[in-house]
Amino acid sequence: MTRTSFAIALVVNLFFVSSCVAHDDVRTLDWRIVATLPHDTRHFTQGLVLRDDWLVETSGHYGRSALIIKSRATGETVRARALPQRWFAEGATVWNDRIVMLTWREQIAQWFDWTLQPAEQMRFDGEGWGITHDGRSLITSNGSASLQFRRPEDFSIVREVDVTDRGMPVTRLNELEFARGLVFANVWLTDRIAVIDPASGQVRAWLDLAALKQAFELPANWSPTEHVLNGIAHDARSDRFYVTGKSWPALFEIEVEPVGASR
Repeated sequence: MTRTSFAIALVVNLFFVSSCVAHDDVRTLDWRIVATLPHDTRHFTQGLVLRDDWLVETSGHYGRSALIIKSRATGETVRARALPQRWFAEGATVWNDRIVMLTWREQIAQWFDWTLQPAEQMRFDGEGWGITHDGRSLITSNGSASLQFRRPEDFSIVREVDVTDRGMPVTRLNELEFARGLVFANVWLTDRIAVIDPASGQVRAWLDLAALKQAFELPANWSPTEHVLNGIAHDARSDRFYVTGKSWPALFEIEVEPVGASR
């Protein structure tokens, strides 16, 4: 998958990224860093969601998966729960003031309350990658080029949408966030987020965050295939986003231009 080059202006600790190349009518969005928070490098981010003053994060890997609540003001862990050793935690979202988390290959969607006590489990077929919701349906990804819209009551699929960019399938859809009436999807193994029309599956825009890695020092054990961009949460009050990556040392609050903005 091709990547769009950027001209990057660094001003003090804030920088703005502008697209140099536009592909037909699918734009690459401008963005800038508003704030930088510390992020625990032990946390292999699989999911990220914001509720009020709290960031809910899932950390993956067999034998050390965890569900974590953090302060969005400081990035510090407030509460954490270790998950069963046989689980690989994936995405999470908040529905009706409860947390629901996917597992990768275990075919389990696990619900939790805000004390991180487990509630009911729901079963599903295939792999679990990302999850969000649009206020009516839960929306999931499984690493393919499709999104599944599910009933929160039983996790059954209501409909599926194939995601395309100018007619070509966009595969490896990972962590999801519903914001501005669109689905923002991390594309695994890239620094890009696809901004998707949930009705048609068409990519409306791209968000390229490759320049974020210039804003922190790469750890000694850095792996470009392991420590990828993953995790996006939207603050509806400020219309800003929180983004990070797997075992990154920083979590960023960013402003992103609207998809329909003119230049």
